[in-house]
Amino acid sequence: MCDLEQSHTHSAFGFLVDTPEIRALIDETRRLNDAIAETSTRVEALRPAFARLLAANGWLPPAYASPDFTSGMGSGIGQYALYRAEDGSLTLFSLVIPAGTETPVHDHLAWGLIGVFRGRQHETVYRRLDDGRDETKAVLEVSRERTMGVGEFYSLLPPLDDIHYVKTVSDEPSVSIHLLANDTACVWRHRFEPSTGEVKAFRSGYSNAPCPPERALAERADDGLG
Repeated sequence: MCDLEQSHTHSAFGFLVDTPEIRALIDETRRLNDAIAETSTRVEALRPAFARLLAANGWLPPAYASPDFTSGMGSGIGQYALYRAEDGSLTLFSLVIPAGTETPVHDHLAWGLIGVFRGRQHETVYRRLDDGRDETKAVLEVSRERTMGVGEFYSLLPPLDDIHYVKTVSDEPSVSIHLLANDTACVWRHRFEPSTGEVKAFRSGYSNAPCPPERALAERADDGLG
């Protein structure tokens, strides 16, 4: 069990918040990664373990459920790493969005599960209509909208439903939990402006852990964003 008052001083990798609930989900994720090769089947098999984490209480430190007005996402949105695999293959993090605030339109570039832990969120999902050859432009249309409360969650299986934005519609900040198959805040992703079609590379960063510069530069080059 970690010292919740000293959580910001922990290593940048591994269990930044070490609780039985988090370890149970990560252990099940590793087990299913070894047992099931097909991504959509694996993600479906992970749903019960993810639901148990969302339903549990007392495992998320207050510091990781609070806004961060210095974050790379802007608008007080805090992104707190809870677990990070050192090879960049898996991360678990909390995302805190203040009341009345919304994320930029963005993608994730990895399979995963996302669920609401506190508050309520309204999600708008986009479908990309162009072929993606121009990395600076995208033609998007809204494909789905939904409002979600505590305990509700959904799967990510890119490229399907990978572009979205989320707005808090509760009177308190919303907190969502993300299990994703990359080091999400440290990879170069895409921020979209649907009204103009503009696309920009961005890296949100974690509020509580640094990104390795060598990994960021290599991934940016691999993505053609260097």
